[in-house]
Amino acid sequence: MCTSPCSLTPPTDQRMFPRDFYEILHVIGIALLFLAIGGVATHAANGGTKATSVTRPLMGSIHGLGALLILVGGFGMLARLGFMQGSSFPGWLWVKIIVWVILSAVVLMPYRRPGLAKPFLLVLPLLAGVAVYMALYKPF
Repeated sequence: MCTSPCSLTPPTDQRMFPRDFYEILHVIGIALLFLAIGGVATHAANGGTKATSVTRPLMGSIHGLGALLILVGGFGMLARLGFMQGSSFPGWLWVKIIVWVILSAVVLMPYRRPGLAKPFLLVLPLLAGVAVYMALYKPF
Protein backbone atom coordinates (compact mmCIF):
# COMPACT_ATOMS: atom_id res chain seq x y z
CA MET A 1 0.00 0.00 0.00
CA CYS A 2 1.16 3.51 -0.76
CA THR A 3 1.18 6.03 2.02
CA SER A 4 1.27 8.84 -0.54
CA PRO A 5 -0.95 9.21 -3.58
CA CYS A 6 -0.11 6.32 -5.97
CA SER A 7 0.46 6.81 -9.66
CA LEU A 8 0.54 4.20 -12.39
CA THR A 9 3.20 6.10 -14.35
CA PRO A 10 6.59 6.82 -12.85
CA PRO A 11 7.86 10.39 -12.82
CA THR A 12 9.23 11.55 -16.17
CA ASP A 13 12.78 11.59 -14.84
CA GLN A 14 12.68 7.86 -14.05
CA ARG A 15 11.42 6.80 -17.48
CA MET A 16 14.48 8.08 -19.33
CA PHE A 17 17.96 6.64 -19.36
CA PRO A 18 20.59 8.74 -17.58
CA ARG A 19 22.65 11.23 -19.59
CA ASP A 20 25.74 9.04 -19.19
CA PHE A 21 23.99 6.19 -21.02
CA TYR A 22 23.41 8.43 -24.04
CA GLU A 23 26.96 9.74 -23.89
CA ILE A 24 28.32 6.18 -23.96
CA LEU A 25 26.08 5.36 -26.95
CA HIS A 26 27.35 8.51 -28.67
CA VAL A 27 31.02 7.63 -28.12
CA ILE A 28 30.54 4.00 -29.21
CA GLY A 29 28.82 5.29 -32.36
CA ILE A 30 31.74 7.63 -33.07
CA ALA A 31 34.21 4.75 -32.68
CA LEU A 32 32.18 2.52 -35.04
CA LEU A 33 31.74 5.26 -37.63
CA PHE A 34 35.46 6.09 -37.70
CA LEU A 35 36.37 2.40 -37.76
CA ALA A 36 34.28 1.87 -40.87
CA ILE A 37 35.36 5.04 -42.68
CA GLY A 38 39.01 4.43 -41.83
CA GLY A 39 38.79 0.81 -42.98
CA VAL A 40 37.25 1.77 -46.31
CA ALA A 41 39.71 4.62 -46.84
CA THR A 42 42.70 2.41 -46.02
CA HIS A 43 41.46 -0.32 -48.37
CA ALA A 44 40.98 2.20 -51.17
CA ALA A 45 44.36 3.85 -50.51
CA ASN A 46 46.00 0.45 -50.94
CA GLY A 47 44.37 0.00 -54.36
CA GLY A 48 41.25 -1.88 -53.27
CA THR A 49 37.86 -1.38 -54.91
CA LYS A 50 34.27 -2.00 -53.88
CA ALA A 51 34.33 -5.18 -55.96
CA THR A 52 37.45 -6.55 -54.23
CA SER A 53 36.37 -5.74 -50.68
CA VAL A 54 35.31 -8.85 -48.81
CA THR A 55 34.39 -6.77 -45.77
CA ARG A 56 32.18 -4.26 -47.61
CA PRO A 57 28.87 -5.51 -46.14
CA LEU A 58 30.40 -5.59 -42.65
CA MET A 59 31.87 -2.08 -43.01
CA GLY A 60 28.52 -0.79 -44.31
CA SER A 61 26.71 -2.29 -41.33
CA ILE A 62 29.25 -0.95 -38.85
CA HIS A 63 29.07 2.50 -40.46
CA GLY A 64 25.25 2.56 -40.39
CA LEU A 65 25.08 1.35 -36.80
CA GLY A 66 27.67 3.94 -35.78
CA ALA A 67 25.73 6.76 -37.46
CA LEU A 68 22.52 5.62 -35.75
CA LEU A 69 24.14 5.41 -32.31
CA ILE A 70 25.64 8.89 -32.73
CA LEU A 71 22.21 10.26 -33.58
CA VAL A 72 20.34 8.45 -30.78
CA GLY A 73 23.04 9.21 -28.21
CA GLY A 74 23.30 12.86 -29.23
CA PHE A 75 19.60 13.59 -29.17
CA GLY A 76 19.20 11.53 -26.00
CA MET A 77 21.78 13.75 -24.30
CA LEU A 78 19.97 16.84 -25.59
CA ALA A 79 16.72 15.58 -24.08
CA ARG A 80 18.43 14.96 -20.75
CA LEU A 81 19.93 18.45 -20.87
CA GLY A 82 16.47 19.95 -21.22
CA PHE A 83 16.19 20.83 -24.92
CA MET A 84 12.51 21.00 -25.70
CA GLN A 85 10.83 19.60 -28.80
CA GLY A 86 10.10 22.36 -31.25
CA SER A 87 12.63 24.80 -29.83
CA SER A 88 15.28 26.12 -32.19
CA PHE A 89 18.74 24.62 -32.03
CA PRO A 90 21.76 26.78 -31.22
CA GLY A 91 24.47 27.28 -33.86
CA TRP A 92 26.94 24.88 -32.28
CA LEU A 93 24.40 22.07 -32.55
CA TRP A 94 23.77 22.79 -36.23
CA VAL A 95 27.52 22.50 -36.85
CA LYS A 96 27.55 19.10 -35.13
CA ILE A 97 24.57 17.94 -37.21
CA ILE A 98 26.32 19.05 -40.42
CA VAL A 99 29.47 17.14 -39.41
CA TRP A 100 27.31 14.07 -38.71
CA VAL A 101 25.66 14.34 -42.15
CA ILE A 102 29.06 14.65 -43.84
CA LEU A 103 30.51 11.67 -41.96
CA SER A 104 27.38 9.62 -42.63
CA ALA A 105 27.51 10.32 -46.36
CA VAL A 106 31.20 9.97 -47.20
CA VAL A 107 31.86 6.31 -46.47
CA LEU A 108 32.08 5.36 -50.16
CA MET A 109 33.97 8.46 -51.31
CA PRO A 110 37.40 6.77 -51.08
CA TYR A 111 36.24 4.17 -53.64
CA ARG A 112 34.89 6.83 -55.99
CA ARG A 113 38.06 8.96 -55.75
CA PRO A 114 40.92 6.69 -54.63
CA GLY A 115 43.45 9.51 -54.96
CA LEU A 116 41.72 11.33 -52.11
CA ALA A 117 41.73 8.32 -49.75
CA LYS A 118 44.98 9.25 -47.97
CA PRO A 119 44.12 12.96 -47.50
CA PHE A 120 40.68 11.81 -46.40
CA LEU A 121 42.29 9.98 -43.47
CA LEU A 122 43.83 13.29 -42.39
CA VAL A 123 40.62 15.31 -42.75
CA LEU A 124 38.50 12.95 -40.64
CA PRO A 125 40.18 13.85 -37.33
CA LEU A 126 39.75 17.54 -38.18
CA LEU A 127 36.00 17.05 -38.61
CA ALA A 128 35.93 15.18 -35.31
CA GLY A 129 37.86 18.03 -33.70
CA VAL A 130 35.30 20.56 -34.95
CA ALA A 131 32.45 18.50 -33.49
CA VAL A 132 34.23 18.08 -30.15
CA TYR A 133 35.07 21.79 -29.98
CA MET A 134 31.41 22.66 -30.59
CA ALA A 135 30.24 20.25 -27.90
CA LEU A 136 32.72 21.44 -25.29
CA TYR A 137 32.80 25.20 -25.83
CA LYS A 138 29.43 25.92 -27.51
CA PRO A 139 30.80 29.11 -29.12
CA PHE A 140 27.48 30.17 -30.64
